[in-house]
Amino acid sequence: MKKRNKLMSQKKKELQEEQAPNLLEMYPAPAIRWEQAEDGLITLFTPRFSNKWMVKHVLPRMKNQDLQIHLDEFGSWVWQQINGRTTVFQIAKNLREKFGDKVEPIYDRLGLFINHLARRQFISLAAKEKDRAE
Repeated sequence: MKKRNKLMSQKKKELQEEQAPNLLEMYPAPAIRWEQAEDGLITLFTPRFSNKWMVKHVLPRMKNQDLQIHLDEFGSWVWQQINGRTTVFQIAKNLREKFGDKVEPIYDRLGLFINHLARRQFISLAAKEKDRAE
């Protein structure tokens, strides 16, 4: 019985590995509103509330209805590269060319940043390139 369970869990693990997409091959695309300041830094705007009741009753009374997230120099540069037509690997390569050793370890840092943006739904990740007709 133990041998059978071990084989089944091993097969499940192999299937998960085959299906897991490689982040470096993904095409990130912006999913929220953003602005670029005169100094080149990016500010992201995300809704303050997602709860329907809060949006209907509280949000209209607030002065600022969006949260503002200010990105630093590296984050702003990466955000400008996120367009749905550039892979994470290409962004990493361009980032290394632009900033050199200041961004090392590049794949770890960029991977964390991209995953954070995706988890917060600031970007969408697609396995294939978006249409160029956008």
